[in-house]
Amino acid sequence: MAAEIELRVNGVKHRVDAEPDRMLLGVLRDELGLTGTKYGCGEGQCGACTVVLGGRPVRSCRMALADCADKPITTIEGLERDGKLHPLQQAFLDAGALQCGYCTSGMIMSGYALLAKRPSPTRQDIVQAMEGNVCRCGTYQRILKAVAQAADSLKAGAT
Repeated sequence: MAAEIELRVNGVKHRVDAEPDRMLLGVLRDELGLTGTKYGCGEGQCGACTVVLGGRPVRSCRMALADCADKPITTIEGLERDGKLHPLQQAFLDAGALQCGYCTSGMIMSGYALLAKRPSPTRQDIVQAMEGNVCRCGTYQRILKAVAQAADSLKAGAT
């Protein structure tokens, strides 16, 4: 049975009328028009649908709406400010970590969650945080470089 559920996405409150067991990914894309979060495998294995929920990266294709109410949700669209890319988004561009781009939003969101918790991650921290995010193009080394570059940029005061 559908219910009204309040979501806080990218700092904005939204009320959606949906089944509590409906997956967050569908609501983000279909109801809220936030299509940066991608549908990949639909089973939480590839990471393309990663968003940050309450400070931790989650697979939105496997996250029921009922589990998202009253928790802040950040999507890839929520990172830029006033038309300026987040340092992690810019680092992905600068490091050439983009190929087809399908995994990019999920990769960035996993990296974003890591940098929020560990502003000075080790290479192993980055590798561990990115596990479960699949890049079919194989740009893993550039992705790791981008996250490290973003950490340096953020430490230097980039916003």
